[in-house]
Amino acid sequence: MSQKILLTSLEVNIILHRLACQLIENHLDFKDTILIGLQPRGRFLAERIKELLEQEYNIKDVSLGFLDITFFRDDFRRSDRPLEANKTQIDFLVENKKVVFIDDVLYTGRSIRSALTAIQSFGRPSAIELLVLIDRRFSRHLPIQPDYRGRQVDAINNEKVKVTWKENEGEDSVYLI
Repeated sequence: MSQKILLTSLEVNIILHRLACQLIENHLDFKDTILIGLQPRGRFLAERIKELLEQEYNIKDVSLGFLDITFFRDDFRRSDRPLEANKTQIDFLVENKKVVFIDDVLYTGRSIRSALTAIQSFGRPSAIELLVLIDRRFSRHLPIQPDYRGRQVDAINNEKVKVTWKENEGEDSVYLI
């Protein structure tokens, strides 16, 4: 299986800083903003964004939660293998807050549709935005677009985009497989 590197560790780092700065432009002190990493892969990106906001840009007390969408997916009963759910960790209400969903790759849009349904269990946000590291723009099944994107990738349907994080796989990179 051949793979092509789309983003190196340095490029991922530059993109993370740009995404953090774009969030600051729109949310300033994050007083009414909540970051929600979509489990499992959005968790790593969300944690890194929060770390940058707090440590590099001195934003205090950024609220971060993690949302498992497994049983909200429209295809969860179509698999032959049992699904493994992740843990939802949201220790606050989202009522009248601005929510920023964070995921590594936006592909068909089905995960985001599931997240829109799942977040309602925690209140009604005043607004919802989407931040993704990779936007596979020609692969949508639903009319969902990111508000913040790291990089757009045009991949043919049988190609996959693989994001690796140093916390999990030992390096920050993005590959086209």
